[in-house]
Amino acid sequence: MIFKKWRPWHFIVKLAARRYGFIDPVTLMARLRQFGRPSEVAEPLELLRAGLIFHARGVINTRAIQYNLDWVWPYWVVKQFTPVDASFIPRGFSISHINSTHRNWTAVGHPDLSIYPVIDPRGLVTPLLDSWSIDTWVLSDKGELLLPSHLKDVSQFLEMKNDIAVTTRSSQDSLELKTRSAVVFDEADQPFLQTDITAICPETPGWIVVSIRPYNPEGIQFIDQLDALDGQRKIQVNGVQTVEFEKEPQKVLFSTYEEGDVAFDLKRSPHPENQVKCPIGMATAAAFFSIDPSKRTQIRYKVALEHTPVRKDHKPNRIRPYREIIDETARLLVPNPLYQFLYDAAVSTLMLLTAEEVYPGPYTYRRFWFRDACLMINALLGLGQEQRRQQFVSNFPNRQNMNGYFQSQEGEWDSNGEVLWIAERLFVLTGRLPDKALLSSLKKGAQWIVKKRRTKNDGKRHDGLLPAGFSAEHLGPNDYYYWDDFWGVAGLRAAARLFEVQKDNTASRVFSDTADQFESRIFESIKDSPGYKKFGAIPASPYRRMDSGAVGSLVADYPLQITTPKDTRIMNTVEYLMSHSFFGKGFFQEMIHSGVNIYLTLDIAQTLLRSGDERFRLLIDTVAKLASPTGQWPEAINPVTGGGCMGDGQHGWAAAEWIMMMRSLFVREEGKKLIIGSGLFPEWLEKDGELAFGPTLVPGGYLNLRFVKAEGKMTLFLDVQRHAEHVECLVRVPGYRPEHIDTSWKQCVLEPE
Repeated sequence: MIFKKWRPWHFIVKLAARRYGFIDPVTLMARLRQFGRPSEVAEPLELLRAGLIFHARGVINTRAIQYNLDWVWPYWVVKQFTPVDASFIPRGFSISHINSTHRNWTAVGHPDLSIYPVIDPRGLVTPLLDSWSIDTWVLSDKGELLLPSHLKDVSQFLEMKNDIAVTTRSSQDSLELKTRSAVVFDEADQPFLQTDITAICPETPGWIVVSIRPYNPEGIQFIDQLDALDGQRKIQVNGVQTVEFEKEPQKVLFSTYEEGDVAFDLKRSPHPENQVKCPIGMATAAAFFSIDPSKRTQIRYKVALEHTPVRKDHKPNRIRPYREIIDETARLLVPNPLYQFLYDAAVSTLMLLTAEEVYPGPYTYRRFWFRDACLMINALLGLGQEQRRQQFVSNFPNRQNMNGYFQSQEGEWDSNGEVLWIAERLFVLTGRLPDKALLSSLKKGAQWIVKKRRTKNDGKRHDGLLPAGFSAEHLGPNDYYYWDDFWGVAGLRAAARLFEVQKDNTASRVFSDTADQFESRIFESIKDSPGYKKFGAIPASPYRRMDSGAVGSLVADYPLQITTPKDTRIMNTVEYLMSHSFFGKGFFQEMIHSGVNIYLTLDIAQTLLRSGDERFRLLIDTVAKLASPTGQWPEAINPVTGGGCMGDGQHGWAAAEWIMMMRSLFVREEGKKLIIGSGLFPEWLEKDGELAFGPTLVPGGYLNLRFVKAEGKMTLFLDVQRHAEHVECLVRVPGYRPEHIDTSWKQCVLEPE
């Protein structure tokens, strides 16, 4: 046995480390893994690869940025490298310099195409995925230079009327600059990133300066060569992509790393050559357009966006207008302008990130996870987007291993439960069973859960649970997470119901019985855990004390409803988290994120709403105030700077949970019943007016809800489409008597309490 564990390369690595005076990496990794439970997969290869790429960029940033602080850098660098700024990070022992204080950006695009140019908080445009960027400045003949990334305050907002556009306004003394970036299409439906620029330089002649930069919101992105083409009306980057101006600039300057940033001398004459090559990969360019001091000056540039469908089966017939697509989603009408704007922005984000595949973000997280996908698809269902959701679920079998495991990342055991849960949700809410191929895949997925549970019964706390796994939800090192187990139970219950409808009684009984045993074993394990013994709460795993990782265990309440409302164990967990793991009235995830997490805060709000605890409103309000000016949330928010400190700067799961939270205020499911109006804010009900949500999918069909108050009388109007049977509804509007109706009702007059 000892011989089998011996690896020749271990000896070679250890010998080399001793010879050159390095720490032995083999021993170090073994020590690190002792902090977690033994697992099949120590760290998923996909995440290790992503982490290495991320920090490799950070190492390059270390070499490029701190020795060239006289360059014009993006907003996050300016903030993070300014000693008096709250975002400042000392770098004496930092191997890599990464954006950990202002991970904020907003994608523009179209809901039918998975292309995502991103705009940073100061208007820096990154047109292609992880590409170089384009910045815009204003220069006066007196030498004044407006650099948006250096300004303390700018105005930025999201437009969603006819397209998704980000507009950034900045000013300095008499200089003014406005940029508007959006994705547009030509007659052949070819997409382009288009930026419209308006500038004012009223006192003297001046210049709009459009500069091509070798960086983006994550850091350095090399530019080896720049070429001016077509009489300088186009600038080609690295011999591939082209920035095309609507009109020819008055001059174009180029610079190499050795010469320094092109911004160093903007008044010099151009080189005779219309190109530059930089061996370091830090070439910069600046195109100049004259400003008439007597009027506003406008210019435009475009960058072609190549589009290759993510899925082979994606064949859009035409590019539909943005407004036509958005008008098909559930409408929210509330008197809170901020909530209304954030809902509309969340809808745009969700539709954008579910164009051809489900992505949690447009940039850093432009990759697939079953976890994020299933919860974002659930929000699509809340928007009434039945067909959009169906196409993704139907493609899940393509990601399933031969043994039945739905794998997006190795070593994460929640995915099968999530897939089964969302597949059954689709059936419950549409009445359409999965086709034979999907049903076969789902059966294999359920059987995988049955077989994956620990069968050895030797008195360990994790007997009968799923194996220890890596937590991409950042609940801690490898462990037997209840998060995985609760998803496993929910998945088996979903499979049991699906196969019961299919008259496959044998499979249904096996899955149902296993789910019962599994759930019973989970709660037996919880009783033996340190967290439960001390607080009566549910920790992250059987071996954990209570900490912020316990937030994962709340999934038993929302969205899975394994536990009943006001379950003592759940509420004790909520109370612990609100007492020990909140910062600024939001859930602060201490592990990895080290920031306020939006979707987890909203999940706790859902649990509070379900239990009738009015504190849910406080959490919703906290989340709303943490949104960026463009209505976006990063995965986690730096508690000091208010900027993003983790993950993608525009997080799809966060947008999905805001949508589901707004839906729950109007209608939520409790078992087989609908709870209507229980989350409406009392102040919304005080004045005459209308509140509305829908159409949203509920069991059996589409539901539109309207609350209309006129002359002091409140009336609930229900518009129901395609209901095979009437669903029981409990109307629980604050300040009004409870009513017991069903979805056959067209309206119901509510009586004050």
